[in-house]
Amino acid sequence: MSATADHAEERTNPAARLGFQPGQVVQEIGYDEDVDQELRESIEEVIGSELVDEDYDDVADAAVLWFRDEDGDLTDALVDALGFLEEGGVILLLTPKTGRDGYVEPSDIGEAATTAGLSQTKSVSVGKDWNGTRLLTPKVAKPKK
Repeated sequence: MSATADHAEERTNPAARLGFQPGQVVQEIGYDEDVDQELRESIEEVIGSELVDEDYDDVADAAVLWFRDEDGDLTDALVDALGFLEEGGVILLLTPKTGRDGYVEPSDIGEAATTAGLSQTKSVSVGKDWNGTRLLTPKVAKPKK
């Protein structure tokens, strides 16, 4: 594929825009009937395999975390997701858009990410009902106590 075609795909394919790569193992957390199926299929198309579920018992390169306001504590959900990731992994936090059931305030996302030790890199619209926030894990492992 040409570089121009690669850039065109990044603009039209939300999974490519979000940085997913072929061969990655991506764990999906928080799946429910309200998730964006087109986004899920887009991610699977880019990585070349199905998303693994919450019962996956190995480390993943990235996590897709569907989170709604009523799902509990966002910081806890992010910390739990970190436990399944390779060092330097990425969490794509997906939350309902403004006005949708389960909307999460951007300030709550920022606070939870910081508390969980994550860096927020970008937020994008990833569908009719969902916003995505790309969160990076720390590059250096924290010393064990």
